[in-house]
Amino acid sequence: MLFDSQTLPASMTTDSQGTDTAAGLFAAASPHLLELMEQVTGACIWLYEFSPGRMQVSARTAALLGLAPNAHACHAWADPLQIYAPESREQMAAALENCRQHACPFDEEVLVITPAGHRLWVRVCGSAVLDATGAICRVQGVLQDLTTKKRAESESLGVTMRLSTTLASIREAFVTLDRTGRFNYVNLEAEQLLMRASGDLLGSELWRELDEREDGHLHQKIRSVLDTGDSIEFEEFNPRLGKWLELRAYPFEEGVALYLRDVTPARKSQEQMLLLQTSISHLNDTVLITEARSHGDPDQRIVFVNDAFERLTGYTRAEVLGQTPRMLQGGGTQRRELDRISRALKLSQPVRAELINYKKNGDSFWIELDIVPVEHFSRGMTHWVSVARDITERKAAVDEIEHLAFYDTLTQLPNRKLLMDRLERALTRGGNSASLGALMFIDLDQFKVLNDTLGHSKGDLLLQKVALRLASCVRLSDTVARLGGDEFVVMLEDLGEDPQVANDYARAVAQKVLAALSEPYELTGYQHHGTCSVGIACFTSQGKSVGDLLKQADLAMYQAKAAGRNTLCFFDPDMQAAATANAALSSDLRRGLHEGEFLLYYQPQVGHDNHMFAAEALIRWQHPQRGLVTPTDFIAQAEESGLILLLGQWVLEAACAQLAAWAKRPETAHLRVAVNVSVRQFRHPEFVEMVMQVIRETGIEANRLKLELTESLLATDIEVTIAKMSMLKDRGVTLSIDDFGMGYSALSYLKRLPLDQLKIDRSFVKDILTDPNDAAIARTIIGLAQSLGLGVIAEGVENESQRALLARFGCESYQGYLYCGALPIDELEAFMAQSALPPAGLQH
Repeated sequence: MLFDSQTLPASMTTDSQGTDTAAGLFAAASPHLLELMEQVTGACIWLYEFSPGRMQVSARTAALLGLAPNAHACHAWADPLQIYAPESREQMAAALENCRQHACPFDEEVLVITPAGHRLWVRVCGSAVLDATGAICRVQGVLQDLTTKKRAESESLGVTMRLSTTLASIREAFVTLDRTGRFNYVNLEAEQLLMRASGDLLGSELWRELDEREDGHLHQKIRSVLDTGDSIEFEEFNPRLGKWLELRAYPFEEGVALYLRDVTPARKSQEQMLLLQTSISHLNDTVLITEARSHGDPDQRIVFVNDAFERLTGYTRAEVLGQTPRMLQGGGTQRRELDRISRALKLSQPVRAELINYKKNGDSFWIELDIVPVEHFSRGMTHWVSVARDITERKAAVDEIEHLAFYDTLTQLPNRKLLMDRLERALTRGGNSASLGALMFIDLDQFKVLNDTLGHSKGDLLLQKVALRLASCVRLSDTVARLGGDEFVVMLEDLGEDPQVANDYARAVAQKVLAALSEPYELTGYQHHGTCSVGIACFTSQGKSVGDLLKQADLAMYQAKAAGRNTLCFFDPDMQAAATANAALSSDLRRGLHEGEFLLYYQPQVGHDNHMFAAEALIRWQHPQRGLVTPTDFIAQAEESGLILLLGQWVLEAACAQLAAWAKRPETAHLRVAVNVSVRQFRHPEFVEMVMQVIRETGIEANRLKLELTESLLATDIEVTIAKMSMLKDRGVTLSIDDFGMGYSALSYLKRLPLDQLKIDRSFVKDILTDPNDAAIARTIIGLAQSLGLGVIAEGVENESQRALLARFGCESYQGYLYCGALPIDELEAFMAQSALPPAGLQH
């Protein structure tokens, strides 16, 4: 029923009258107070009596529920839930029942249906009212219209759902920024593009992530969008990502909506296009484009040439457009290369070639050419693009380099490399395997003397003239090469199948060479007479190796030199055997040094009183298979192989160690040791320092060491020899000339040498009793030594008669089997234990 001025309740919680009417319910209230309260709060008052099921409503409530204003004051509903929509009745039934039974208040949001059928959302709040007995007699409460709110929420939810759907449908990277430029929304694509999780991005500033500078370009752009309200599109490079990003910014009330896209590929494509355009316009290589009229059409027409083409060929664009590339070809253009290019064009394949082309003025030039097809997706192959570069200078340089690589720069003859190539072909070619050839190894005699006396310019001129004379001695098909220095090689091929005929021809050519090279040479104001030595090795195709053949010819040449020079010598297998034996001996010597197989024997040197004053150290080799080997069997090879340096140093160290041992005993402290020094050893730049170092390390007195230098040392470099001898002499070392009288000494040099002693060679002592010449030489040497204040000793003294004659000549020191042979150290010391030497003639 409707509330009026007589229906206001006296109490909202307790009915003290227990009346069934509503007349006094609101008697205590002002008639306008309820309306004022409803107007202010927006609530609608209602009362419901459980028995007899009556509802009282205010005018505002009746208006909300669509009840007529003149309705009866008391209106009964058989079912108090009939005003609610079916979906809300169960909810309200439970609330009313709980309140009726347990006085539980309720607050529910439910749907009601007006008599006109309108559905309204309302908030229903109610509480129980007790009578005088404490029983629950009714429920009173308020209604609040939620329809507008619910509609707004529904519309907001719809907008949110539509926005979420819209955002989810965006396949680009999308973010939103607040007005300070901070992220407040980041979609999945943006996370992937920026390689950061949304949790890390939300709340952070855009420029911190992309620009890292608060005053940077990106910050200025976004600030401009916020300030002006204009959308903007720009590209920004992100160093952290290494990518170019396209950013499209759209302002809205809350901030900025920002789309991001990776445009790095497009940027690179643009850069490449720009580079391509710039490159073609400034390219030094020529670019020529022709139409592809049909596959393999030989008359492709030129449609484009660049500036470089005009500069290189001398043709203008107007002169070549519409023409074919054949206009650049001429007599020197390689037909084989043109055919290969044509085959590639027919197969629509790219091709590279090197061609000779011709300029407008007729000059030829080399180009390196690349031709590639251009295909359109729908039209197929449309053009050919030819890029060419001028390689004329490179070709000339290659030819020059090839000449330098294969030809001797001084004589213009083939060098070792080209000779080896030709020898390899000659020895491995197919065909007639019986075809014979010959290899001649030619060495100029005494060439070093010419270089040392007249200088290298004269030597170079001589080599050039020798090259011309050698070339005149052979056929054009033969090869004349210079290996280096003064060594030349002549290779004769196709000498037939008869060995005798081939040998005779090779001999004839060699004799012709000997004759040609012995003719006088005019060397810019100096006439030189020279000779050569020739070694010859014959060969067959498919025969021996290049290395073996060269070795054989070289051995034969050395044999010719050994025979006296200015002669020829054919290779003999015995030479190879000797060379092989020497190589094996060198290897064995090296092994023996490493294994410590060498030892020293000592031969006493005796004074006029028949007492020993020194000993000569003589090396021996205790070979594991050959037994004791004397120096005559290995010293020459040691000299040849260079091992004499190691052997000589070992002998010096061992002899000085023995001197140091003797110095500790009074009976041997006076003894000296003589050590032989080879020419090669003495010539070593560090020989003097090596000797002094050994003396220092062993602690011996320098004058106890006597170095016996061979007389051949005086043949060359006499000034260097004198200087080294003086350095040794100044340090106290005793010096002696061994084998004196063999023909190398010059008196003018001898008087300058800082010597202590001359040693008469055994060849003069051997026949001194029967050969007056030997006796005269021995007497002369002794007299010469005495006049120069030098000591003298004779070696090879085997009997008393020899010693007596030498003594009459004035010789006071002797060495030989008359006293003692060379002994190992233990036997020598046993020999020295005797107070005097054995009787004359005793040999060991």
